Amino acid sequence: MTATQDARRTTGAHVTHHEDVVRSPIARYVMGALRIVLGFTFLWAFVDKLFGFGYTTPAGAGWLDGGSPTTGFLTKNPAVTEGPLGDVFAGFAGGVWDWLFMAGLLGIGVAVLLGAGMKVAAWAGVVLLGLMYLAELPIGRPDAGFTNPLVDSHWVEALALLALAYTFSGDTLGIGRWWGRVVGDGFLR
Repeated sequence: MTATQDARRTTGAHVTHHEDVVRSPIARYVMGALRIVLGFTFLWAFVDKLFGFGYTTPAGAGWLDGGSPTTGFLTKNPAVTEGPLGDVFAGFAGGVWDWLFMAGLLGIGVAVLLGAGMKVAAWAGVVLLGLMYLAELPIGRPDAGFTNPLVDSHWVEALALLALAYTFSGDTLGIGRWWGRVVGDGFLR
């Protein structure tokens, strides 16, 4: 019995797999590797903000040390505070927003790294990255370290998340094939 037949038997419906969408084995492995790197990017942001390893979160200022994962970026970053939406986003600093932000980073990172729940994680990532992009408007100010007047890495990461989710990249180098048998091709895939 093939994996697709087994998936139909388990879920009662056809389950699409990565090789059904992406025919090239090399492309599938490259996409699997991209998924792992992107998942690790979100997971590392969570870990660094939790412990304050001194990368984007100063040493001793991690969440476990009493620091706020959202306050520094939203209230002290000139790219945010000097923008037209700076006051709006300052209201998203601290408190429950720290919990939501950290849960988002952890959930997106784990799901993308493992390759299960990719569609949910991708859309959550698009929302998170979109809010971070909006917080820094107007994007492209040369004095704020931007290199492009409209597009930055937030766009690239958001589009990559969606492409990886909707090509079922979690099947390659991940647990997506098993997850697909459990949940089918719906939004939880």
